[in-house]
Amino acid sequence: MSGHSKWATIKHKKAATDAKRGQVFTKLIKEITVAARNGGNPDTNPRLRVAIERGKEASMPADNIERAIKKGTGELEGVSYEDITLEGYGPGGVAFYVEGLTDNKNRATSEIRTIFSKKGGNMAGAGSVSWMFEKKGYIVVNKKIIDEDKLMGIVLEAGAEDLVAEDENYAITTSPVDFYKVKKALEDNAITMESAETTLLPKSTIKVAEEEAKKVLDLVDALEEHEDVQHVYANFDIPDEMLKE
Repeated sequence: MSGHSKWATIKHKKAATDAKRGQVFTKLIKEITVAARNGGNPDTNPRLRVAIERGKEASMPADNIERAIKKGTGELEGVSYEDITLEGYGPGGVAFYVEGLTDNKNRATSEIRTIFSKKGGNMAGAGSVSWMFEKKGYIVVNKKIIDEDKLMGIVLEAGAEDLVAEDENYAITTSPVDFYKVKKALEDNAITMESAETTLLPKSTIKVAEEEAKKVLDLVDALEEHEDVQHVYANFDIPDEMLKE
């Protein structure tokens, strides 16, 4: 999974930068609102807990978070959103799995299909690529922070599944259930994380040639910029040095 921890870190930093420009608050509010439909208590609603954490990481004001929760629970009036998942292939045969929230499923699907088409990809039927991904906790720690053996001991004791040393980072994977235990163990040991999230990781990856890499990343960017898209997952393997560019 070469370059994956680098990509996770880049996405994390990009989200923080975008938030400062007010570009991701709308998406975060949607996610919190929909998550709160299943209850307004994050202690008993894991999806809401994750959504609130993302809001806090993006420096979203507490009032915005509270209003979004109340819209979800019905205490305040709000727009009704529904979950959508779309699948497709990008340049080089890279598999894409897209999660979104929308108030108009037909419109969103049509617009996202157009993005795929314009960027050298194509939509695929439900189930075409979803089997290529699995839900995991994924945490990235910079190698300068801590010795590998010490980190290994901390995360494995907390329930992590694996730790892999990459060029600049350690990539830690967990089951979704154990993600918060491992994250808390790192916090308790004052270990700074480059990124930490529950995500979909590819079971295998496709090496992308240099001429295709920019096209793949252009498709990722175009999808992420769509107002109804919450998350974009892809199984590309792009070397770190190309991602840095």
